[in-house]
Amino acid sequence: MTTPDSGGQLAEQLLRLTRRVHRIQKHQLHQRGLGVTPAQSRLLRTLAHYDSPPRMADLAERLEVVPRAVTTLVDGLEASSMVRRVPDPTNRRVIRIELTDDGHKALRELHGVRRSAAEEILAPLTDEQRAVLGGLLDTLVDGMPPRGRSC
Repeated sequence: MTTPDSGGQLAEQLLRLTRRVHRIQKHQLHQRGLGVTPAQSRLLRTLAHYDSPPRMADLAERLEVVPRAVTTLVDGLEASSMVRRVPDPTNRRVIRIELTDDGHKALRELHGVRRSAAEEILAPLTDEQRAVLGGLLDTLVDGMPPRGRSC
């Protein structure tokens, strides 16, 4: 039995699109002179989702990377004054990572970078095509089709 993507064309298209998104974001980061890598950008966005400063181990788990990778990212962001290491108030052996004012400012700029990159990629699509793509992406991200909407 042959599957609809037996030749792997869809998978290859998704991988190419992912690489294109990454390239465009990297280019826009460089153009704006933020001094942040895509990996650092991801760490900043992840930090913003925590209600209180997380431990590096928490960040590593959330980012699905080894703790050493988080240490390297935090070192770079700390050198740029975007994050700081703070002691845990209840356990002096634990260090937590928090965003600084510069980190919050960078996050706002990064949001603009992501929107610009998305606009560049979506520019050739009509509103109707964007709506269909949105539904298809929801299905792929969630693993099931959205209720009440056909694609």
